[in-house]
Amino acid sequence: MSEQIKHECGIAFIRLRKPLSYYQKKYGSYNYGLEKMYLLMEKQHNRGQDGAGVLSIKNNIPPGNNYINRVRSNAETPIKDVFDQIYRQQTQILNGKKVNPDYAYKNLPFAGDIYMGHLRYGTFGKNDIKLLHPVMRLNNWKSRSLMLAGNFNLTNVGELFQNLIDYGQHPKDYNDTVTMWEMIGLDLDEANQTLFRDMKNDGISNRKISDLMPRKLNIANVLQKAAENWDGGYVIEGIVGHGDSFITRDPWGIRPAFYYEDDEIVVGASERPVIQTVMNVKANDVHELKPGTAMIVKADGSLENHMIRIPQEKRSCSFERIYFSRGSDKDIYEERKKLGVGLVDQVLEAIDYDFDNTVFSYIPNTAETAFYGLLKGMENMLINEKIMALRNHDSPMTEDDMATLLAKRPRTEKIAIKDVKLRTFIAQDEGRKNMVEHVYDITYGTVNRQKDTLVIIDDSIVRGTTLKQSILRILDRLEAKRIIIVSSAPQIRYPDCYGIDMTRLNDFVAFQAAIALLKDNNNEKLIDEVYKDCKAQENLPKEEMVNHVRRIYKAFTPEQISAKIAELLTPPEVQSKVDIIYQRIETLHAACPEHTGDWYFTGNYPTPGGVQVVNRAFINYKEGKNERSY
Repeated sequence: MSEQIKHECGIAFIRLRKPLSYYQKKYGSYNYGLEKMYLLMEKQHNRGQDGAGVLSIKNNIPPGNNYINRVRSNAETPIKDVFDQIYRQQTQILNGKKVNPDYAYKNLPFAGDIYMGHLRYGTFGKNDIKLLHPVMRLNNWKSRSLMLAGNFNLTNVGELFQNLIDYGQHPKDYNDTVTMWEMIGLDLDEANQTLFRDMKNDGISNRKISDLMPRKLNIANVLQKAAENWDGGYVIEGIVGHGDSFITRDPWGIRPAFYYEDDEIVVGASERPVIQTVMNVKANDVHELKPGTAMIVKADGSLENHMIRIPQEKRSCSFERIYFSRGSDKDIYEERKKLGVGLVDQVLEAIDYDFDNTVFSYIPNTAETAFYGLLKGMENMLINEKIMALRNHDSPMTEDDMATLLAKRPRTEKIAIKDVKLRTFIAQDEGRKNMVEHVYDITYGTVNRQKDTLVIIDDSIVRGTTLKQSILRILDRLEAKRIIIVSSAPQIRYPDCYGIDMTRLNDFVAFQAAIALLKDNNNEKLIDEVYKDCKAQENLPKEEMVNHVRRIYKAFTPEQISAKIAELLTPPEVQSKVDIIYQRIETLHAACPEHTGDWYFTGNYPTPGGVQVVNRAFINYKEGKNERSY
């Protein structure tokens, strides 16, 4: 994506099933689990660069000794900073001594049994280090201590927050992290209290109750009760102090989660190829956590999957497939190529099938796979065209004619190269603008001046700011007759509320274009009507709300909106004619049939809270409020 969007966080989980001496003997390190955690996080650094955190639990430490260790960082390179701190702690304790695994387990921080890692993109609240995951809710009773991290956004935080207050609590902050954390903690406390009372009535001593609690505590029931009314997309990893741990996923499967297990280890992460790479296993060995399910690893290391909420229609986020997840996943790689293939017809029509005078390329590097798919689709079309020409030729072709026919192929060039990252020390707006224009270098001489059409594929066009401020100006230096920007994603028209930081309607260039078209057609009254209808349902239960914002787009075809977007994004000084092509919804679903979450394109939200969010977003737009819509 040529413009940055803050998006989903990343989770990492490790449960060792053997003592540290086993890993020392087999792999040469009692820090085997810690080393795997570093790799899991580093391989997912694309998922969050605002902050990072790691937490470790020791299951078999006697009372009076610390069994929980945590480090968090919001430094510029947070993963590196977190592990620098961890190894610095160990080095200071060791002071040059070589120790055995038993000593390490008893004395070294992060030489433990269970590890939880997190990578943060802050979409709710400031990036204060106190808000970084993992978060802890500690108690002297180990079975009441709770540690959490996750990739989530809830749409109904206000409702859940009020439930906590009505219960009698006084939450220390207002955000989805604290709310989820306190809700699970509340039900964990109640489960502990019920078990304690029952065992106490049976005459069991307090000390014995503490020993029995890990076997009797039902984490699945705790999660079922806590998550009953959560509206949003989430994957939560948690550890209870006595050693039970879990990863649970929303019932719509919006946010991704995968796991792997063998007799040595249980591993969880937000992306499948990360586990494949770190554990050197095949794709089929890594399992997707089913929607509405919790993977629970008991204190003894056994793994069970439990249904926590009834699974709904699966609406996995298609943006994961288009852009956010790493393209090294075998399915995502193929899907991104298919997204390119899905654009072939529109692109060929746009260039009038003129391969001789068209140059194809891509910006940024993450669009490369879709670019390969676009080329493959065009090459297949040309092969069929050549076969038909050979079949239908009346007389034998000369070698020159055959060579000319067979040589016909798309012209591809490396047009733009990312050169520098804009630094924030450029304070003045004009100075910043000038710097942005030099983010990419272009390859001169690749385009015939005033003759060629330049086709550039991008992952998606959301705000269009980078296109307008830099990319189109940069490409215009090649003096192409025409520039066509092709988005492998459809037009982004609606807010996201399940993890991606896209909450304000007026940020979307597609929305700006639709509003501009309404004004061009003297139909501003529709804007007022939609506002009135949104206001009228403002206080309705979210389950009764309707997405009236869809009517803003209904009067226009996608092509009309695309043409208006091109007009809005073309700087006045650009000489080349600019057109913009977006992926169609139909070809998106054809490319990613198992990942149908498309609410940001269609307004078809999987949860009632999503409709509530788009309703609030339009009210905020009309009332001039530049704030989040949930």
